[in-house]
Parts: sequence; C-alpha cells; structure tokens
Amino acid sequence: MGLGKEGIVARVERFEDLIAWQKGRGLVREVYRLTRRGEFARDRDLVSQIRRAAVSVMSNVAEGFERGGRPEFEHFLSTAKSSCGEVRSLLYVAFDAEYIDEPTFRQLRVDAEEVGRIVGGLRAAVERQHEAEQAHRRPR
Repeated sequence: MGLGKEGIVARVERFEDLIAWQKGRGLVREVYRLTRRGEFARDRDLVSQIRRAAVSVMSNVAEGFERGGRPEFEHFLSTAKSSCGEVRSLLYVAFDAEYIDEPTFRQLRVDAEEVGRIVGGLRAAVERQHEAEQAHRRPR
C-alpha cells in the first residue's frame, strides 16, 4: 500500500486484515441471515437493496485498499461509510414494515453504527497520516 512506510495502512498487506473489512463482512452475514426469514424474505426489493448496501461496505473497503493510493482509498472509505448509513435507514423500513422485531432492529442498527465508526476512523487515520507526511516534507 503506497501510504507511507510508517503509516497505519502500510503495515497491512491484505484488505482482509483490516478490521473495517472484517466488521463489514460480519454485517453482511447478519443482513443475509435476517433477510432469509419470514415476511422479510418475500419483500424482494427491500431484501435486494439492504443486501447491496451491506455488501457495498465491505466491497468499497477492499476496492479502495487495492487501488493502492491514498485519495482513492479515502474516497472508497467515504462510500463505505455512507453505505452503513443506507443499511441503517433500510433497517428502519424493515422495522416499520414489521419484518423485524425491536431487539433485532436495535442490535443491527448498533452493528451498522459500529462499522460506520470503524470505517470513519480508518478514513480519518489515513487522512492524518497523509497530513503528517506532508508536514514532514515541508521545508523548514
């Protein structure tokens, strides 16, 4: 990863090692498990949309990492974070349609919020790393 020899991401060799990707994968697993049940499973449009949003989280973390450049990685992390918001919004739809009960809704919302915070934290760390590198390179 071309983000600096001492940087956070430079120590990570594979996107699978990123906690943001791992947590995103867990969110996908739960969304798929949930959308296979009962009335929810029959709402094909909502199932498709919430699954795509969840998959977008982990896919954008992976794609951004594999691009190898900081600006691209930051962009894809922003997209991944926004997809967490989309998952949360769609969970409200599922809850309001009575496809999921309140405890399930709360837990998945918390999970999606956690993934969003982790992705956002990774993006901020990449940004801080870049700023530190730029400050180090400036003539004194």
